[in-house]
Amino acid sequence: MTHVSRTDLNVAAWRKSSYSNQAGGDCVEVAEGFTGVVPVRDSKDTTRPGLVVSDRAWSAFVGSLK
Repeated sequence: MTHVSRTDLNVAAWRKSSYSNQAGGDCVEVAEGFTGVVPVRDSKDTTRPGLVVSDRAWSAFVGSLK
């Protein structure tokens, strides 16, 4: 699995879920551009550390939501 440092996550280009809204619902952001992994964080509190999951685990998670 690719190593992702805290610095990498601080400068990452985060993309908010299309299901996020201004009402403060359960929101998630993902960062793109990392090989083999997907960084994920809570868009309501971006100061907390993100989680890094394998791209295969992320694909399985997203697929289970459809």
